[in-house]
Amino acid sequence: MKKKLTTSVVLLALTSLLVAGCSDKKTEKSTDTKQEKLVKEPYSERQFLMGTYVQVKIYNEGKEDVLKKAFDRIGVLDREITVNEKGSEVDDINEQAGIKPVKVSSDVYDLIKAAVHYTEDSNGGFDLAIGPITQLWHIGFDDARKPEQSEIDQELKKVDYKKVVLNDKEQTVYLEEKGMSLDLGAIAKGYITDEVVDVLKENGVTSAIVDLGGNVYVLGDNPKSESGNWKVGIQDPNEARNTVVGTVEEKNKSLVTSGIYERYLKVGDDVYHHLFNSKTGYPFDNDIAGVTIVSDTSIAGDALSTAVFSKGVKEGMAYVDSLDGVDAIFITKEDDIYISKGLQGNFKLNEDSPYKVKDIKELK
Repeated sequence: MKKKLTTSVVLLALTSLLVAGCSDKKTEKSTDTKQEKLVKEPYSERQFLMGTYVQVKIYNEGKEDVLKKAFDRIGVLDREITVNEKGSEVDDINEQAGIKPVKVSSDVYDLIKAAVHYTEDSNGGFDLAIGPITQLWHIGFDDARKPEQSEIDQELKKVDYKKVVLNDKEQTVYLEEKGMSLDLGAIAKGYITDEVVDVLKENGVTSAIVDLGGNVYVLGDNPKSESGNWKVGIQDPNEARNTVVGTVEEKNKSLVTSGIYERYLKVGDDVYHHLFNSKTGYPFDNDIAGVTIVSDTSIAGDALSTAVFSKGVKEGMAYVDSLDGVDAIFITKEDDIYISKGLQGNFKLNEDSPYKVKDIKELK
């Protein structure tokens, strides 16, 4: 696996959210007069980038050339944001921790500014300064290990998002203490997804699917659906990729999932997943197996999927309900599903699913 955006909890979002009714052929035109400028079979491109498969599908007739523009944008952002690779601006920031501020591109500055916002708003549930801990455990890599408590205690001293200093005028980022390190894995793919959507819109694309390894955005109308909605599958956190527990129908929405099922470290009988608590230095330990965030932007979904996961189902649901334009699907370790208010009547559980949909009021 390439060391691209995978040094932290980025892979918590690498859920295989399936969008129904999509193939890679490019010829058949829609017969619906309302969709006369759309094709039923999309222009599609798939590449392995950032340690995962990235796919963009465009349904607007004559817009195949926009695929290249979309992937060019991904390439630029990948090079700017990637951690642990020479030339990355984020790596430069980490290397200069406790030494000096680093001037960065507007892309990286905007991303970090957003990361600070979500860190503060979630009181560190999502934490952009978690780098020392994720690097210490290194879950998802061949050298992953459970550190000694003394090591964890030492690295926790370097985790303090309040010491991330931004200068809007100079567009610089400064980590005040040596050994501090940013880890943007849990938000970077969301930012990139939104940037790709912007590229599509700027080039006249009105119907598309963007999938950055599980960060899914469904744009505009689905030409194969009378309602125009896209049917999106929600990953079963206890099964292999591409196994879904149910579906929702959405348009112009992002869907991002965090879960304990893909990256983990087993030590004896203990299993440690990759979603870390910046206060303890250990993975979060609560009743959530997976949570999917439905939101207007992917950057919000990415950050909130981690922030909400950190709180457990009951507190996480209350947090979601306090946010405008955000909904969530919680799947617990006890095989129960809880749905936020905005998705009531939308989420459809698979008929053969072993899970049960319950009312949050029943949760003690």
